Amino acid sequence: MPPPPHSRPENVLKASFPLCAVSRIAKAALRAQELIGVQQSQAALSLLHEHVVSKRTRNSPIASLEPVMILFVELCVDLRRGKLAKDGLYQYKNTAQNTNVGTIELVFKKFIELAEQKVTEAQAKADEVQSTLETSASTQNIDDLEASETPESILLSTVSGEQSRDRTDRAIVTPWLKFLWETYRTVLDIFKNNARLEVMYQTTAHQAFQFCSKYVRKTEFRRLCELLRNHLQNAAKFSSQMHAINLSDPDTLQRHLDTRFQQLNVAVELELWQEAFRSVEDIHTLLSLSKRPAKNVMMANYFEKLTRIFLVSENYLFHAAAWSRYYNLMRQSAAAVASGQSPKKDNPAVTEADMTKAASFVLLSALSIPVISTSRSRGALVDVDEARKNKNSRLTNLLGMSQAPTRAILFKDALSKGLLKRARPEIRELYNILEVDFHPLSICGKISPILSKIGADEEMKKYVGPLQQVILTRLFQQLSQVYDSVEIKFVLDLAQFPDPFQVSSGTIEKFIMNGCKKGDLAIRIDHATGVLTFDSDVFSSAKAMHPGSSAGSAENEKSSVQRLQSTPAEIVRSQLTRLAKALYITCQYVDTSFNEERQRAKQAALLRTKEGAEQEHLDTLARRDIIQRKKEAASSALAQKEKEEATRKRIRAQQVQEAETQRLAEEQREREKKRLQAEQARVQREEIEKQIKELKLGTKVDIELPTDISELDSTRIRALKLAALEKEKNQLGEQLRIAGKRIDHLERAYRREEVKHLARDYERQMVLDEEAYEKAKAEELKEAEQKHKEDVALKHRLSRLVPTYQHFIADVREQRRSEFDKRKKAAEKDLQAKMAARVKEIREQRARERKAREEQERLEREAEAKIRAEEEAKAKEEEERRQRMLEEKQKREEERKYET
Repeated sequence: MPPPPHSRPENVLKASFPLCAVSRIAKAALRAQELIGVQQSQAALSLLHEHVVSKRTRNSPIASLEPVMILFVELCVDLRRGKLAKDGLYQYKNTAQNTNVGTIELVFKKFIELAEQKVTEAQAKADEVQSTLETSASTQNIDDLEASETPESILLSTVSGEQSRDRTDRAIVTPWLKFLWETYRTVLDIFKNNARLEVMYQTTAHQAFQFCSKYVRKTEFRRLCELLRNHLQNAAKFSSQMHAINLSDPDTLQRHLDTRFQQLNVAVELELWQEAFRSVEDIHTLLSLSKRPAKNVMMANYFEKLTRIFLVSENYLFHAAAWSRYYNLMRQSAAAVASGQSPKKDNPAVTEADMTKAASFVLLSALSIPVISTSRSRGALVDVDEARKNKNSRLTNLLGMSQAPTRAILFKDALSKGLLKRARPEIRELYNILEVDFHPLSICGKISPILSKIGADEEMKKYVGPLQQVILTRLFQQLSQVYDSVEIKFVLDLAQFPDPFQVSSGTIEKFIMNGCKKGDLAIRIDHATGVLTFDSDVFSSAKAMHPGSSAGSAENEKSSVQRLQSTPAEIVRSQLTRLAKALYITCQYVDTSFNEERQRAKQAALLRTKEGAEQEHLDTLARRDIIQRKKEAASSALAQKEKEEATRKRIRAQQVQEAETQRLAEEQREREKKRLQAEQARVQREEIEKQIKELKLGTKVDIELPTDISELDSTRIRALKLAALEKEKNQLGEQLRIAGKRIDHLERAYRREEVKHLARDYERQMVLDEEAYEKAKAEELKEAEQKHKEDVALKHRLSRLVPTYQHFIADVREQRRSEFDKRKKAAEKDLQAKMAARVKEIREQRARERKAREEQERLEREAEAKIRAEEEAKAKEEEERRQRMLEEKQKREEERKYET
């Protein structure tokens, strides 16, 4: 028997399954599939969400819950319901984390993949509407995905029907970008501080970084960094919770380090320098907690990013220190790979060209450190100095240095490592001019070609500005040792730089005033006479360093400035020292016993040193062995303690887990039994109520039902339904018969009355139609005659202009043809001239390049010959020293034998 016509198809499908054939969650999934089949995805999502977040779902088997969760996340992504997805996924994580972690990763990966796929599809759809360039540009026009809808945009969309590029992207791509960002944030919030899901957490963080980098989402990147930072802080705060991550675990700490390095790379790529600096601080904090040394590849990336950050912040001192650390790491990596002590995958690939480039940048960045600070902060000197010390200490820790770097220390370190030999020739020459030679009248002229070469290199061009400050400092420091006063015009003529890097007189005057205010220069400017006067007061304190000077200018001038002669102020300050030296020399000449006493004291000290050297050496070796044994014992004890603690913790966790599993199993069996009974009763009652409701809604006649619904069954309900339908059918048939009879009589009466008036109405209509036709015909003839007269008059008036128009057209064409011929000849002549000039220029350029290459090869051969000679001399000296030591040893052995 077919179902009644008012029954819904999904109810028929559902009724075909026995109530006890599938579990509650499986029936919910089946019901959701049916709703999706009839285009009711929203209702299906609501149904699944209700079952997923229900407390009774926690006891469902994971094998039956997993496909339901996959269907749930598919619906959430299709309908962009991020909040519902977060509730369901959080509940599923709590349900499955104690039994099966793999299913959690499977569902969450599916969630992320579907969101990314939707973004790709939206991008492709937008590309069909507009070009790829317009689409990629418009996706970056929105600064914040969480504030993409503004009142202005809503008002504009209501009054404008057409879609611009930005509006098209807002409608297609931006909503899915926002949903994908919410997806990443949801997954990170759910997986935070969970040791079992730590790998998936870090993978999701890397995917979020790639999202920010691909779509240039700067605002979202800042929020992501802050989110990860808060998660790490909370991990240390809630470390006592179950399944909390352990930052003392080397693997966990290494994963966090990898994530922070990826964060640093993306921050530099997006040019978010503040976030990059915070990422560097995070990395330094994690490195201080780690027990494993970081890989050289990671540390090389760390120092390389630090160089860029310090350069953007114009902190040239620490920028040069970061370059020095980067070069040291490259040297260690090259040495480790060459000796086979470390695998190549843990060390960056280093070539000779890379070493030369790094050495050039180390030397150039050290030369660019300003000798006079250009800072404008002139507050309380004590507060400024304290704040600067704290800042320098913080940056020093980031670089992993024991003490704050200075300009002199960086140069000393660079020279000790032989960077001058590795650096490029122009950088080597620049160092000699600025730090070695003394030539105040030609310093700018000698450096100008070098600045031109540096300015031609895009990577080195950024150092031209600070180099000019250093050059001007050296110029005035050297002029102050030669002249008492000079003309301003003379100084301006000396301070000449290449054309793109010219310095104005106002800039030079401002530089002098800043140096005098800092205490590094002592110059007075007299604009009336146009003269610069160098301070020659012997009691002046201008040469002493100002207590608030910056670290870049804090070095003593005696060690950083080339000296031709001492100034009067320096002579006065060193008077007591020179007096002491003179008295010492006088004592040597006047009192002969003074020298003899000194010689005897020296000999006695040498004898004591020889006697105690061997014993001191033995004591040192013994002390080193004791220290080594203590370290090994402490390390073994610590490892044993950690192992025992881990074993006890694992046993406790296993016991707690077993007890919890047993308790949950008992509770689940009891709840399942009660749930089945209640479910059967509820389903039976709901089915009866639904059939009664359909019976009342489907019929328009009154049905007598019993007061107690439980007395009804399906057979009795069906009988009531058939009786109601039969009664309703009889009533409807009687009503139709009565209405048809009444309408038939009424229509017959209307037609009999209408026949009497048809002839008279037809005659009146014919008269009206004839009058309307004659009137329209007369008006049309009158308008046609008037239009013809006007057209004939216009033709006679315009016919006089035709010869003049044709003559004008011929003249214009002739003029344009002659002008075109002239321009064509001039263009051909200009083209030939430019081609000849270009050929000549290329030939000259090739000649210059060949000459420069030959000169470079000659310099390299001379340098190699010089280095080879130095090595041979060193080898010879080493051999002679070894021979002398051997002879002395033999001599001591002979003396010892003689004494015995």
